[in-house]
Amino acid sequence: MATVLVTGGAGYIGSHTCVALMEAGWEVAVLDSLENSSSAAVDAVAKIVGRGLRLDVGDCRDESAVEKVITEVGPDAVLHFAGLKSVPDSVADPLRYYRHNLESTATLLGVMERNGVRRIVFSSSATVYGPPDELPVSETAPTRPANPYGWTKLMIEQMIADVVRSSSRWSASLLRYFNPVGAHPSGMIGEDPEGVPGNLMPYLLQVAVGRRAALPLYGTDYPTPDGTALRDYIHVMDLAEGHLAALQALESSAGQVHTYNLGTGRAASVREVIAAMREATGHPLPYEEFDRRPGDVSELWADPSRALSELGWSATRTLAEMCRDGWVWQSKNPQGYR
Repeated sequence: MATVLVTGGAGYIGSHTCVALMEAGWEVAVLDSLENSSSAAVDAVAKIVGRGLRLDVGDCRDESAVEKVITEVGPDAVLHFAGLKSVPDSVADPLRYYRHNLESTATLLGVMERNGVRRIVFSSSATVYGPPDELPVSETAPTRPANPYGWTKLMIEQMIADVVRSSSRWSASLLRYFNPVGAHPSGMIGEDPEGVPGNLMPYLLQVAVGRRAALPLYGTDYPTPDGTALRDYIHVMDLAEGHLAALQALESSAGQVHTYNLGTGRAASVREVIAAMREATGHPLPYEEFDRRPGDVSELWADPSRALSELGWSATRTLAEMCRDGWVWQSKNPQGYR
């Protein structure tokens, strides 16, 4: 079987993608610092799939750690999820984000080149677009991130594209995904952020399970139908399957860089998500209204048609399923992996 190295594979999206990869027949090795993730997620992946996967604990900025796993595993490709990912944290501490995310990717690419591993799928983000000129957003839209996190993603995209252009032996897919939510339907893996959640869905779930008193609702005066921000929410398992499709397509993409939006093409407001989560959990889910957060845009949703036409991939799961599966995870694991 072919082998793939998944950096950040113990994290939220990485662990779900490991399930999709292994169910499709790939052997998986994970490199993760466990700074904002848990080895319990890797153990749970093995239980879901019914076979094991390798976990190396290390930071992608540590060249010796990356070298060790790549030389020992000899992967056919790399899926790169590792990195810091909070928009508000990046606004508060931009230098930490630039140092961490850019250095880790540059180190990883250098070790890959040295060892002849030249296929990579990168976990990018729709934050590279910033405030959109028109909706839905296609891959040809202007890129002008509104926060440092988004800038690190765009800079890494450029870094990877330049490496591919330097040698026809490389190939890459840059996956700009929108708002991942939900969990594996087994409830064995899910989103478990350290500290106060920076995203809507995990915060709502922690309110539902009694860990937090109320959701802070940032911004009720956006130029949208109900005054709250509109986003394209995508089930994490749809997202995982998108990574698998992109990886498989790289086998015939030597010398090419592909960019894909992974989203549903539909938008839901914060209030709509709250209502859907109330329905899924049966809890009232109180919230407190606050001013808008710096760096947030009012509306953003995807045009995912390129992924459908070139990868044969589309998101199929509904907002109700996202909320249901997220609640199964949180209700089974009130304190997350701890």
